[in-house]
Amino acid sequence: MRVAPVAVLLAALLLTGCEAGEPVAGKTVETVADGLDTPWGVAQLPDGELLVGSRDQGRITRVPLSGGPRVDLGAVPGVRPGGEGGLLGLALSPGFAEDRTVYAYFTAEQDNRIVRLHYRDGQLADPQPVLTGIPKGSNHNGGRIAFGPDGMLYAGTGEAGRTALSQDRASLGGKILRMTPDGAPAPGNPFPGSVVFSLGHRNVQGLAWDAQGRLWAAEFGQNTWDELNLIEPGGNYGWPVVEGKAGRPGFLDPYAQWTTAEASPSGIAYADGAVWMAALRGSRLWQVPLDGGAPTAHLTDRYGRLRTVLADRDGTLLVTTSNTDGRGRPRDGDDRVLRFSVRR
Repeated sequence: MRVAPVAVLLAALLLTGCEAGEPVAGKTVETVADGLDTPWGVAQLPDGELLVGSRDQGRITRVPLSGGPRVDLGAVPGVRPGGEGGLLGLALSPGFAEDRTVYAYFTAEQDNRIVRLHYRDGQLADPQPVLTGIPKGSNHNGGRIAFGPDGMLYAGTGEAGRTALSQDRASLGGKILRMTPDGAPAPGNPFPGSVVFSLGHRNVQGLAWDAQGRLWAAEFGQNTWDELNLIEPGGNYGWPVVEGKAGRPGFLDPYAQWTTAEASPSGIAYADGAVWMAALRGSRLWQVPLDGGAPTAHLTDRYGRLRTVLADRDGTLLVTTSNTDGRGRPRDGDDRVLRFSVRR
């Protein structure tokens, strides 16, 4: 599914000249935090404040959305930033209120890995490996982690630039992984004894569940098509054999696709009947209705590269920019967290 060029042009014209806090194409957007360094992973605490990870610094900061003081929670031990690698996804344990556990996906010396840390007395401590051995590279490190409605931990990985890994069921690269909170293969996984949940991916950086509990994933294409996929257990999404909608037996086609200039997608969230997808190169926020309607672009070229999207409890979205990542053009105040209303 592609957006008609006229629709994209209309959205861009509507957005031109709007200021933060003013209506944007019938919605509103405001900056709620700024001055962040290479933000990537974001997790929301029970009190509404955010844990924001800096990809290149390897540090986690507690960021209030009310303009109050920030708290540096320190560096995550073992992070080795470089290229697209570093401190990537963050997630809270489903039982965070009791166990105070934070999960982090990061690039280490030899691999990408997931660890858990205990959040005590305003600091993160006692890192424990959950899953190691995810292939690393200068790019295509994946990095998004999230707990599903089933209480299991999911991770989107990349093929680290080695395309054959995506079709290799023995490799953790180019996959969506599903595991217990301790890192063991989750009950009911499609391949016995394996954390692999789906395969044939190039670089998954977005994971979200809709109101029906279905898993969606955003994925970088290579030269032609970026994808939003509806994930099925054991499904093969084609890379590197196919890219985008190919209609080829044995591979699952994406629900929606975009040219790489329109998207280069990272984080996604579900809200108000749609998947909302942050676009890096495309510098826009895509709204993808799940009733079959055409996607709509918001914030086009307004704030630069967009990385992470969270659905807040009040029905708004929290969206991070990614202009200090070495590929963007930093603007005054970058990088920032935006609050975006999803309803008119």
